[in-house]
Amino acid sequence: MFTGDQPRAPRSPRIARASFSRPAAALVALGVLVLAGCTGTTIDPDTIDGDFLEDGCTSVVVATSSEKVNMLSALAKAFKESPEHEALDTCATVRPTNVSSGDGARFLTSGDEWPDEDTRRWPTLWSPASTVWTDRVAAASSPGLVGDPVSFTHTPVVFGVPETMARALGWPDKEIGITDFEKLCTDPEGWSSVGKPLWGSFKISKTNPNTSTTGLSAILMQSYEAAGKTDDLTAEDVEAAADFSRAFEECVIHYGDTTGNVLSTLYDETQHGTGGSGYVSAVALEETSLLNYNQGNPDSHTVEPGDELTPPREKLVAIYPSGGSMWSDNPITVLGADWVTAEQRTAGEAFVAFLATESAQQILPEFGFRPLDDSVPLGDLFTSEYGVDPDKPEVTLPKPGVDVVSAAIDQWTKIRKPSSVLELIDISGSMDELIGDGRSRLDGAIEGAQTTLGHFRSTDEVGVWAFTTGLPDNVLSLRDVSPLGADRESLSSQLEDLKFSDRQGTPLYDAISQAYDEMAARAEPGRINAIVVLSDGEDTDSEMSIDSLIAKIGAREGEAADEAPVRVFPIAYGDTADTSALQRIAEATGGQWFDASDAAKIDLVFSSVINNF
Repeated sequence: MFTGDQPRAPRSPRIARASFSRPAAALVALGVLVLAGCTGTTIDPDTIDGDFLEDGCTSVVVATSSEKVNMLSALAKAFKESPEHEALDTCATVRPTNVSSGDGARFLTSGDEWPDEDTRRWPTLWSPASTVWTDRVAAASSPGLVGDPVSFTHTPVVFGVPETMARALGWPDKEIGITDFEKLCTDPEGWSSVGKPLWGSFKISKTNPNTSTTGLSAILMQSYEAAGKTDDLTAEDVEAAADFSRAFEECVIHYGDTTGNVLSTLYDETQHGTGGSGYVSAVALEETSLLNYNQGNPDSHTVEPGDELTPPREKLVAIYPSGGSMWSDNPITVLGADWVTAEQRTAGEAFVAFLATESAQQILPEFGFRPLDDSVPLGDLFTSEYGVDPDKPEVTLPKPGVDVVSAAIDQWTKIRKPSSVLELIDISGSMDELIGDGRSRLDGAIEGAQTTLGHFRSTDEVGVWAFTTGLPDNVLSLRDVSPLGADRESLSSQLEDLKFSDRQGTPLYDAISQAYDEMAARAEPGRINAIVVLSDGEDTDSEMSIDSLIAKIGAREGEAADEAPVRVFPIAYGDTADTSALQRIAEATGGQWFDASDAAKIDLVFSSVINNF
């Protein structure tokens, strides 16, 4: 048995799918979207609905971060055979659903009900990746809402580096710290400074700390490093670390909402023979995600019986920063929400108790998580073969207070890499088709584009183009790419005007080509250069073919994009969208495509797109 929520350093080597469909306004206020891995597809509720076939048992939904869905599914099955389950008056079925840690925190602090019209999917249990999130909910809402969180497993936050690159940095013989990464980021010579000029600049990927535990841990680890501390981090330390962290952010390629987005792109490039070095040099991630990647599961998706995983040609190795690592301590708690029934609470408490047993702890290493029960062996997965060292990290950085965490998130909002974004909106006739709630595809695109404006800082550059045949060169600029300043309200009004535009054909590939030329010409190092395409994906009138467009993008990406890449993020509207074409375009630039075919999700997709900048 174990208690407490602060993870301990290891002593020795012994040791998805859900969707919300509440009214759009409430969801926009939350500003979130749950995505499945990094496939670009939104999470389909049908699978979850299938899980809710009546089985005569008390249904206990556990909202959990994506990397734990597989593991909690196995634990839920084992729970059915446990003494803890046998002691219940009625049987219980535990049902894990994928909700990111940051999203769950916002849902619970919104002062509203859980954002899902189907009350069967409202959680009894919540298991974010860290007690940082339960602490924030307790401080912002009510301690009673998050109950008494208990950690049942943990995993350290590390930097995953392709093995060849790690060896160039002196791994495994040399200790490598966050300061070493910061120096490589700010050195104009990049990889040339360590004798590898062909590798270009040093590039890091981190997740957005507003939604991701890993992203939050990374900025706290930066502050610890800058302060030269291994404990007692203060808000003043975070403030003093601003210049160090700002320099560190300069080599971030883009911020994802999950590490799976970046890992899948890296995996695809590695499998295609490029080694992935042109994409990213280091990824801030949890050790468990690195283990999944090296087994051939970069997005940590649910592995079905019979699935075959293909390990990457170039594995990632875990760099445990010499200054110390934070741990994702993975709590689980029975929510004190009004919707949790007495039967669900009792069953949820029994499941929490089961997770502390030896039989449950023995399951954890199979999924790349370290047990808190030191008597449980880690097994063969935690070895150098899979890129990890079971004896590390040697230094554990404790979780700071809520005020420090808030200071770090607020600071990141100010110092994160600047963005230059061109939104390209399809106003062709096919965008008039309805999306199921009385709105057209164009209505959804306009409302989504308006939602994005609140995510940009006044210093970020924002432009908006519309495209259809009949316009000069098939494209009309509503706003040239320039600092947003105080133009949010006026730009929002201009977007409304698109509803009355003359809508004809869809020159999608030609429009993307023009937008890409514009952004490539103005792309600068040190900022995120991106194009967001809102379209049903059905090209009808382009002179350029999809293959020619991909070839054009590929030529630029191969020659000039190392220092200032332009990433394309297509958003697909409608069941008939040519998603394969949009996916090809996104992948050619290192971007990601998103599915907005469900009316309930259209307003939310933009939040995830912005998270990926």
